[in-house]
Amino acid sequence: MGSAQGRAVRLAGLSAAPDKGMDRFARLVSRLLRVPVAFVSLVEAERQILPGLFGLPEPWAESRALPPYHSLCRYVVASGQPLIVPDARVDERLRTEPAIDDLGIVAYAGMPLTDADGAVLGALCAIDHEPRTWGEGEAADLEDLAAACSAELCLRILSAQSRSAQKVLETARAAAERARSHAERLEQEAQTGMDHAELLLRASEELAQTSGLEDVRRRLRDLFVGAGKPSYVGLLVADKDELHRIADPDIEHSVEREVLTLPVSAAFPSTRAMRERRAVFVPDREALVAGYSPEAVGFFDRMGFTTVLCLPLWGSRGLLGVLAVCWAKRHEVGVTERATLIAASGYIAQAVERALHLDERISVARQLQEAMLTDLPVAERIEISALYEPAAAGDMIGGDWYDAYHLPPATPGGTPGALMVTVGDITGHDMHAATIMGQIRSMLRQATLDHPPYSPAAALTALDTACSILPLEAGGTLVHARLDPAEDSPDWTLTWSNAGHPPPLLRTPDGRVDRLEEHDILFHKDLGPLHRTETRRRLAAGSTLLFYTDGLIERRDHDIDASLAQLVDLLALDGDLPLRELLHRISDRSADPDRGDDVVVLALRVPLTA
Repeated sequence: MGSAQGRAVRLAGLSAAPDKGMDRFARLVSRLLRVPVAFVSLVEAERQILPGLFGLPEPWAESRALPPYHSLCRYVVASGQPLIVPDARVDERLRTEPAIDDLGIVAYAGMPLTDADGAVLGALCAIDHEPRTWGEGEAADLEDLAAACSAELCLRILSAQSRSAQKVLETARAAAERARSHAERLEQEAQTGMDHAELLLRASEELAQTSGLEDVRRRLRDLFVGAGKPSYVGLLVADKDELHRIADPDIEHSVEREVLTLPVSAAFPSTRAMRERRAVFVPDREALVAGYSPEAVGFFDRMGFTTVLCLPLWGSRGLLGVLAVCWAKRHEVGVTERATLIAASGYIAQAVERALHLDERISVARQLQEAMLTDLPVAERIEISALYEPAAAGDMIGGDWYDAYHLPPATPGGTPGALMVTVGDITGHDMHAATIMGQIRSMLRQATLDHPPYSPAAALTALDTACSILPLEAGGTLVHARLDPAEDSPDWTLTWSNAGHPPPLLRTPDGRVDRLEEHDILFHKDLGPLHRTETRRRLAAGSTLLFYTDGLIERRDHDIDASLAQLVDLLALDGDLPLRELLHRISDRSADPDRGDDVVVLALRVPLTA
């Protein structure tokens, strides 16, 4: 769910708690359509909330929330269209949905609920426990009730926006009153007061959404305005016994880059502010020469500074660094201006702390992801190559992985046995998903090696059993395969089991690309042990086999079937390229600067000659 829709739901004042108005709509649906279950469903990022419901059993009636995989409403939200199903158990789109068994859904009717801009926030749903042919009148009644419910949501949102706007207006009026009182004494003081108020407002707004240290530094450049605008604002971040200057990412200050790192013991105004943990003010060059080192004087001369104010940046766990506010001409910093700058430095410190935390998360996430990526084995008679690309957001490492390893030799001391390969995707885009991925990868390896003759389906069945027993919140998709070399030819045999994963692609020696569509459902602890199936296919010499995760073909504003068709065409056209070059060609063709998911691609090729 997009941030705009999530904000709209919050503005409506709705959560996973009973709401009298929404409960009323649920009762009206039940009474008018004569169904045992009805609810108002609003979809959030990680769940759907039910502020209005009637007839839903426990534990859902108490929690007023459902996990996303229990939601048929997500089809309504995704399409923006009604979903009318006589029997979900036989509907091709819905028959594998866990909500059918868990919630007793047989017949389902859902109408979209929208805000004033037409964005779909959720659905008004009617559920029957028996198959049912929904009449046109019933659909029209449900549509009318959905329109009334949407109007109620719009009214609540508008009311909340009105209250928020009133608060902003009252704050602005108070600031204006203070500015006018200053104007009675001196027009210049009034203008200065306005500049200070604008600085704090801009600091609170501009720095609230920063994503990293460079972004913070970039926003600082335009944060200060008005008559007292400094000629330069520097950001220095503490690291043990040093201060590291964050250089402007867009404007080249050659002198700035001369002194990117300062030991805390250096005789600079910024390091004194760090050592003494207080604001340090240097009014002019004479004060700089008298109190600081020749290196500091030379640096400030080359930068063209006369007056400098250095403010410590305090975070929740200590001193983060120093903000250096510099003016080219002598500048008197009065009590009010200093207080304003100190207040603004508090917003800046918050932004720096978030950025440092994000950088730390990204670093840890990247290290974790790299540690979990398998070193590909050296295989005779077959080529293998893999590619991993992270999501656009640095900390969204997700749970995509690949794995490849040899089975034990058929005889002690013999040549390595068949080759096992896995490509999978654990649900989620965070450190937890990456951790679960590492556990699932290890469990699947163990399940494979513990079940000779190493059937992919047997290993997946064992994984399902383990996931249903262990306290492991694991779910996702994967393809697990074994490749066996033929004894009398350069060909190989592929045996695979697919747990709800996108179909592998096989390019045959004649350039044709087949989709290996055979698959079972995804794996999840709540689905319980399943009997997994497997399929076998001969890989002739010259064949290329491609495994991938859904991030390769799922892109914003792109139809997934069209993206898959493009991938098939690319493999058919460029499938003879060396594997590394082929993978990069695939990556380049599918590049999306705002990709919200990580991508794994693994390719194998049977050479034309053994």
